[in-house]
Amino acid sequence: MKPTIVRLRRLAPYAQGNAAYFTLMLAAVIIVALSEPLIPALMQPLLDKGFSAGSLALWTIPVALVGVFTVRGAAGFVAQFALATMSNRSMVLMRQNLFDTLQNAHPSLFSSNTASGLVNTIVYEVQIGANLLVYSLLSLLRNSLTLVALLGYLVYLNWKLTLIVFLIFPAVAIVMKLLTKRLHSLTKASQSATDELAYVVEENVLAYRSVRIHSAQASQAERFANLSQHLRRLAMKSAVANSLMTPLTQILASIALSAVICVALWQSSSTGSTVGSFVAFTTAMLMLIAPLKHLSEVSGQITRGLIAIERGLDLIETTPLETSGDYRVAGVLAQADVKFDKAVVRYANSQTDVLQGISLHVQPGETLALVGSSGSGKTTLVNLLPRFVELASGSVTVGGVNVTQWNITDLRRQMAFVSQDVVMLSDTIAANVALGQDIDLSRVHAALAAANLTDHVASLPLGVLTQTGHDARELSGGQRQRLAIARAVYKNAPILVLDEATSALDTESEQAIKSAMKRLSAGRTTIVIAHRFSSIEHADRIAVIDHGSVLELGTHSELIALDGHYARLHRLGTQSGSQGVIGV
Repeated sequence: MKPTIVRLRRLAPYAQGNAAYFTLMLAAVIIVALSEPLIPALMQPLLDKGFSAGSLALWTIPVALVGVFTVRGAAGFVAQFALATMSNRSMVLMRQNLFDTLQNAHPSLFSSNTASGLVNTIVYEVQIGANLLVYSLLSLLRNSLTLVALLGYLVYLNWKLTLIVFLIFPAVAIVMKLLTKRLHSLTKASQSATDELAYVVEENVLAYRSVRIHSAQASQAERFANLSQHLRRLAMKSAVANSLMTPLTQILASIALSAVICVALWQSSSTGSTVGSFVAFTTAMLMLIAPLKHLSEVSGQITRGLIAIERGLDLIETTPLETSGDYRVAGVLAQADVKFDKAVVRYANSQTDVLQGISLHVQPGETLALVGSSGSGKTTLVNLLPRFVELASGSVTVGGVNVTQWNITDLRRQMAFVSQDVVMLSDTIAANVALGQDIDLSRVHAALAAANLTDHVASLPLGVLTQTGHDARELSGGQRQRLAIARAVYKNAPILVLDEATSALDTESEQAIKSAMKRLSAGRTTIVIAHRFSSIEHADRIAVIDHGSVLELGTHSELIALDGHYARLHRLGTQSGSQGVIGV
């Protein structure tokens, strides 16, 4: 475990621009700390002159006490306000950097992390960690200065007795170091356990239909309960370690206090110390316990806060970003061909190639259909185009330029995807259709008409300005997929990829948009991953993919005449009576 000061330095970039607020906070904290010894200092004249001599004016002590606490209160408010301003400014900056990292991260980030884990880090842990850290650092600064001020006053009163007080500090430091180390390991373990628990919730939210149809609620509840119990045990261990700091610190302080009282009583008989000076010293000594207690507690809070924030910092600093080339174009190409040349893809921790040297050339304006059984590599092949998947060897070119040489944003501007997994943003229908572009309502209506959604949208209360809700769950599967098709129409890119784009449509809906899809494909380089044979009738060529290789390539009639793999799939689909669904 790195020293705390080294770990805190990582936060320095996010504290920049807060110098004025930091100066204000520091000045306020110093005022609070310096006012602390004034309280025991007022005890000495009160006892020696007020009670014994009777020479102290009645109003002086109350006025002094009210004045001290008024100044302390005002300074404390200023310190809290300045700190809150600094922490929130820094947190906004860090959270923005985290989101920017997420937006530009290499796709491998999303395959190695769960959605709930990333959400937890960006939204919750940064918030909780920042709050814990900044207020614990304020407590550390305030109580440290208070401790120094009180010790200075004690030295002023009686430096010999103060030496006894100093003896407890090494013991307190050892206790804090041991318990902080324990808290660090427990907090890391709790973090991982929280991610696991969140992932179980995420799975059951996303797969609630499957869970219920298979009556798996009991087993999932048991799984959740086991993880909850594990998290509870870790929380209890952390609570024990954190709770031990205060009593151990207080026991050590009480030992020092007892020794001070004994020595002070012995000194009073030989030096003639006054009651006021003894009470002032004892009061200041007792007041040391509070900052010592807070300093012992702050160690655990700093540890938990740092671990939470470090997770966000690790995400920012270690996440690989997408690489981008220098080749740029203004807008979109008038037409573009796509060429795969001996494309090989191998996923991490896999012993076999997902794509085994595929070579295909799709001419500008040509429609190529990809057919094959599930897992044959069709989706992986098209994901090479926007570089969601990286090649192990070979090359992929768009418009005659290798995709690695393209500026990544300009490359993706050249293509529109309609996937079988439709994802919509929680925004208006118009914003979802025009995603990433300025909203032109006339173009939005034209795109919706092309996707056969005009009647449905017209029936909505606010038309195209209607909010879709979370992932457009208020729409049917077919409507959501047609909304994705409308998005592709609106983008008007020269390359179109349809990854089983009509898989969620019934026969009537499919027939309604077939002509629109044909118009959409006209003049565009189109790659269609087929779910039904009816969706590839207009394809210029068909490539049969099997186990990452091109088995057959040709027109529909050529492949039927070949009587090979494609012909077998066609017969299976026709004989199944399921509207020509491609078989396995």
